[in-house]
Amino acid sequence: MAELATIAPAPPWLLDRVGHAAQQKYDEAVTTAVEACAEDTKGQTCYICHQALHRHTKEGLVRGCACHTTEGFVHVSCLAEQASMLVAEALEKNNLDRKVWDLWHTCGLCKQRYHGEVLCALGWACWRTYLWRPDWDQIRGLAMNMLGDGLRFAEHHEDALSVYEAQLSMLRRVNGVPEVRILDVQSNLANTYQILGRLEEAGHTCRDVFSGWLKLNGEEDESTIRAALNCATIFISLQRFEEAKSLIRKMMPVALRVLGQENYLTLQMRWNHARTLSRTTAVRAFDDIREAVTTLEETEGTMRRVLGGAHPSIARIEEDLRNARAALRAREEAQPSGDA
Repeated sequence: MAELATIAPAPPWLLDRVGHAAQQKYDEAVTTAVEACAEDTKGQTCYICHQALHRHTKEGLVRGCACHTTEGFVHVSCLAEQASMLVAEALEKNNLDRKVWDLWHTCGLCKQRYHGEVLCALGWACWRTYLWRPDWDQIRGLAMNMLGDGLRFAEHHEDALSVYEAQLSMLRRVNGVPEVRILDVQSNLANTYQILGRLEEAGHTCRDVFSGWLKLNGEEDESTIRAALNCATIFISLQRFEEAKSLIRKMMPVALRVLGQENYLTLQMRWNHARTLSRTTAVRAFDDIREAVTTLEETEGTMRRVLGGAHPSIARIEEDLRNARAALRAREEAQPSGDA
């Protein structure tokens, strides 16, 4: 990677200042996550250290995954210690793979991604651990991405946007950065633009990302499928329902074949397909809304089983299901007597 090191490393005094600020943000994020999980974690112990309070930090427990009953209770510090140790071991052996890195954001028990304030705390833990690495270093880039994701999923969207924009600017200043790293950051930017209501920027960015992944890896790649899903979601927000429907119908069979029917991306693809059906033209609305209700019922049940009832997506898909059922009832009541 020597050829990528075109930016001088930050001076030690600056790293110390940034590191101190990151530690403060981490401490605040852990406190917020523990408070958010307090009701769920009463009387439990950490599945890693087997203590109620962390032996050094004295922090309480969290659980922001899909674990059920008495599983999944843990300290953020224990998760961070475990992830940093295993990543360090993999780097020493020069065999860091996705499964090891995913320990920063995925539960080792249920294998589902953490969400909400827990993911935000882990994002700050990850950034605090690797911020000292040089700008061109892939691990530093992954840590910035982890921080941005944590902020975004905890609904700190303006802060997440600042992280992603800084990351993209940094990568564009470095010679020889693989295009996949640029595409990853642009994808996150598109999602954040959408959340902040900057839909035209989101649409343009997402189209570029989808085209880039399609050219690099073909359609049967998770990154391409994710980019297609993001594009469809933005098209729906822009009320371009036919474009969204066409893209989903093209890519949903690919997602089922490549990822399986219980993968989160596949479930989101089905969810968005139902959203396009419930917003279709009046001529075909009756059959389409009926299909939307059926699709949402099946998808909600699978998501609840796979992700757990506490996942934030459950409340949102339940709301869409209620709205679709209400629209179907209204259509049925308005249907002239004797019509099919």
